[in-house]
Amino acid sequence: MFEREREELVEILKNKGITNKRVLEAFLKVERHLFLPDIMKQHAYKDVALPIGLGQTISQPYTVAYMTQALDPQPQQKILEIGTGSGYQAAILSQMGARVFTIERHHDLYNSAMKIFDKMNLRIAARCSDGTLGWQEFSPYDGIIVTAGGPSVPVNLKKQLADNGRLVIPIGDKKIQSLQIITKISSDEFLTREVPYFAFVPLIGREGWKEK
Repeated sequence: MFEREREELVEILKNKGITNKRVLEAFLKVERHLFLPDIMKQHAYKDVALPIGLGQTISQPYTVAYMTQALDPQPQQKILEIGTGSGYQAAILSQMGARVFTIERHHDLYNSAMKIFDKMNLRIAARCSDGTLGWQEFSPYDGIIVTAGGPSVPVNLKKQLADNGRLVIPIGDKKIQSLQIITKISSDEFLTREVPYFAFVPLIGREGWKEK
């Protein structure tokens, strides 16, 4: 179902500069329509963000692909995702062979994603809590990916990153962010590359934006 649409989406991603073959293969295999409400399924393979309820979205496929390519997860690496949302990004990471840990603060979205993971037989560890605090129990992580925009990089996430690990996180105000790609050289040394002009929902939590 929707195989041709997935193939067309992958061609769009290639034309936009996504070159990682493992990322593109994951996009061919993971069925994005399964992560959307029925009313939105017909739009699943358009390169746009779509609403999933509670003021949240399933990110634009190009954004998911760009962040995943920047993270460059390898098989069996431990990857922490902050902001499970629909579960699509976690499924892409799992398809690429990563050991995925994901955190969602909305109970309804958490429960919905867990049902989809079970239906797809995806072995993804998930919890419902404040993602800005990370998940200390299973740290350090080879990679951390944050799918919401924060005012600054949460200290806990930097602490839970393994040496040579990579953190991909949007930082800025509530309307526009730069994607920061941070590599941990040592406990007190980080190398940061910034890519401007991304827009995400706000990262809410103790080390993010405060909930109104």
